Amino acid sequence: MNNTLLIIEDNEQNYYLMRFLLEKNGFKVLGAETGKKGIEMARQHQPRAILLDIQLPEMDGYAVATVLKNDPELQKIPIVAVTSYAMVGDRERILAAGADRYIEKPINPETFVSEIQKFL
Repeated sequence: MNNTLLIIEDNEQNYYLMRFLLEKNGFKVLGAETGKKGIEMARQHQPRAILLDIQLPEMDGYAVATVLKNDPELQKIPIVAVTSYAMVGDRERILAAGADRYIEKPINPETFVSEIQKFL
């Protein structure tokens, strides 16, 4: 079974924490700092799921999710938005753009991996 997850996150500390927690629990983790690089890596590696920040340089997470869900080769890869966007309507907007699940930052290190595992 494919145990590879792709994290598209430009904040080094957030990326490190998610990677650490996921690798500690047996996942292989790939990372991209921009949406464009994340899309390229998704095409190249076909991960089991994509953890996507929304506030990214060059191309925001809404645009990334839309590209991923409109690509026949990538549209079946689940997208988990991991974001600090928590205002009224943000969750709905992220899900409408193509994310399948939403996890609010800051993540809870005690429950983060189980939330991802339940989703998968």
